[in-house]
Amino acid sequence: MSEEVYMEFVKYTQEGYVGTITINREKELNALNNQVLDDLNECLDNIDLDTVRCVIITGAGKKSFVAGADIAYMRGLSKEEGAKFAKKGNDVFLKVESFPIPTIAAVNGFALGGGCELSMACDMRYAADNALFGQPETGLGITPGFGGTQRLARIVGASKAKEMIFTAKKITAEEALDIGLVDVVVPRESLMEKCNELAHRIAKNAPIAVRASKRAINEGLQVDIEQGAAIEEKMFGSCFETVDVTNAMTAFVEKRKPEPFVNK
Repeated sequence: MSEEVYMEFVKYTQEGYVGTITINREKELNALNNQVLDDLNECLDNIDLDTVRCVIITGAGKKSFVAGADIAYMRGLSKEEGAKFAKKGNDVFLKVESFPIPTIAAVNGFALGGGCELSMACDMRYAADNALFGQPETGLGITPGFGGTQRLARIVGASKAKEMIFTAKKITAEEALDIGLVDVVVPRESLMEKCNELAHRIAKNAPIAVRASKRAINEGLQVDIEQGAAIEEKMFGSCFETVDVTNAMTAFVEKRKPEPFVNK
């Protein structure tokens, strides 16, 4: 199955079980404005979760994943308008974070400000060797606004997050790998190939179980270990009424190769 959908600033393609969202504003280094956020939000809403099992998010061109929020747009905002813009960005990125199926950020260049924040909203982050990460907002007189103060601290630790945000420091892909901000660094020309390999490895497994595992991890991180274990127990139990678990476990017991998972 193959599909292509073009919006004003977002392109969506689907090949088999894998969907790819491309922020498509190359001349502006894929900077985020209201329309980009609207397009991304609409794109997520329209992904067919019956046929798509993993989504890759990347940026158009060779230079930039997302270079941040559009400064020309933000320059004249009032306090109320600024808070409203942050709320909009946060709502969309929370939708990415809680999206039912796994998401992979294919960071193909600049991931600054809102770009770094978008990558952190994804489940996994693969970076090209030319990628550059940072939360440079304090150098512009503002704070991170799309979840940077929250996700960065959770991913790399509070002290390193504070250093990056307070100094507006930019770091290379290798430095991002060293502090755990990204999972893998690869040559730029092989980035999408590696992300697609990962996506297809995920897609081979039982979709309902993968979704339940993502939910258990995400929800469990927000509570103590006992509550987290209770969430896991519920997700574990929910898998037992599926066609996929019956087929896979029967095949295991009978020492044969299971049928492909059918997402039921």
